[in-house]
Amino acid sequence: MQTEFSNAERAEILTQALPYIKRYVGKIVVVKYGGNAMVNEALKEQVMGDIVLLQLIGVKIVLVHGGGPEISELMEKLGKKPEFVDGLRVTDKETVDIVQMVLSGKVNKTLVNLLEARGGHAIGLSGMDGSMITAKIRDPRLGYVGKVTDVNIKPVTDLLEKGYIPVISTVGSDHDGNAYNINGDTAAAFIAGALGAERLIMMTDIDGILRDRNDPASLISELTVEEVAELTKSGVISGGMIPKVECCLEALQEGVKNVVILDGRVPHSILMELLTNEGAGTWIHAKEDA
Repeated sequence: MQTEFSNAERAEILTQALPYIKRYVGKIVVVKYGGNAMVNEALKEQVMGDIVLLQLIGVKIVLVHGGGPEISELMEKLGKKPEFVDGLRVTDKETVDIVQMVLSGKVNKTLVNLLEARGGHAIGLSGMDGSMITAKIRDPRLGYVGKVTDVNIKPVTDLLEKGYIPVISTVGSDHDGNAYNINGDTAAAFIAGALGAERLIMMTDIDGILRDRNDPASLISELTVEEVAELTKSGVISGGMIPKVECCLEALQEGVKNVVILDGRVPHSILMELLTNEGAGTWIHAKEDA
């Protein structure tokens, strides 16, 4: 595999990327980053480098992150066993404090620091800052797991206008001051919708939507909303992919132009998606946007 390129080859690569750069300059792209896609430290640094590159060429990037593995790790260190119902973390009062510490503290500031170290300009926020994400109890069985009821997007737009990458941890609050653990995909969908984002990129630890879950070669590169419904009904989209796809559809309904589910473990997957013709992962859009 060739790893060295001549100056002429580098120039040609940049030239081929120009139409895609023009498409996204000045546009808002929301990146949801979290879970197992964040575990590899070297890959995390590379993802942050890609985001800085996009900022430098004029794309307005908003980074929304989770941090489930880090939350579980701290809970276990504190002698508290993580518990899940339908894929969502049961979050009592003690656990929501841990969620705040991990997401809005360690994870958020680590990502901000990585972006700054690579020449980007970033500021960390939680969904509680500026009452960005207002929530209520989603299901009494889950405790302080929040259902998003409102999004105040002004803190995000203020930072974008000043040239910063907003880095947002998915913690919300209600009018009584209670904190809530918000599903990262859900928070990203609502934030991207409130921004009218050009694209929402869901970085996961799978290739995208597969026609055969055991065959990576069966990746479906493009789907309309109508086709998503058909694949869900037929069982092709099933299990843990269902809530993720539902968040994608929610984002489209809220005003996002299109959504992509891609494998965050693949080096430079964001750049491949935005700056090449082939893209990466599964692109979901309304039928009229094809």
